Amino acid sequence: MEQTPGPRDVVALLAEPDRLRALAAVALGASYLPDVAEYAGLDPKSAARAISRLVAGGLVEGGGGEGYRVRHETFREAARPPADESEPAAAPGNEVLRRFIHKGRLVAIPAAHSKRLVVLDHLAGLFEPGRRYPEPEVNELLGRYHPDYAMLRRYLVDDGFLDRADEPAPSGSRSVKVYWRTGGTMELSGPTSS
Repeated sequence: MEQTPGPRDVVALLAEPDRLRALAAVALGASYLPDVAEYAGLDPKSAARAISRLVAGGLVEGGGGEGYRVRHETFREAARPPADESEPAAAPGNEVLRRFIHKGRLVAIPAAHSKRLVVLDHLAGLFEPGRRYPEPEVNELLGRYHPDYAMLRRYLVDDGFLDRADEPAPSGSRSVKVYWRTGGTMELSGPTSS
């Protein structure tokens, strides 16, 4: 697995009964697939599928000739609070961002307009004031947060955080959509009085 799973990832992996039973079997000493199937009370195919998913998810390691073992460090990491206090979801007092942004990803687009505005204000911070962004770049920036970048883009425009226009393409053959920031909370830095 590329990244250590977080608490939600661990819970999601263990929400499926066969995977939970297979993990319990490994934790109780089953090292090889036939033992996992027997201890977990699963048929060999279900046990193999469950173990494969647990290995891919980083909760179990091994296989082949070395046998399986629980990756206890994964559980310790998942239980540890986030180290990056600069992540917006960890900012004190912002319950909406804490609820909807986890590990730098938007877990859901809020249905309530007032909550969605808080999330959109945060996302507007991705865009530098005064700079024009071609649509593919907007899609890429928003896609880092949520797979439905088109919906986020539409909400940002509809709620006045971004504006858009058609501009001629550099090749002159057709027009391209460009976006620029028109709203949202801005960090102002300047001289401070003593």
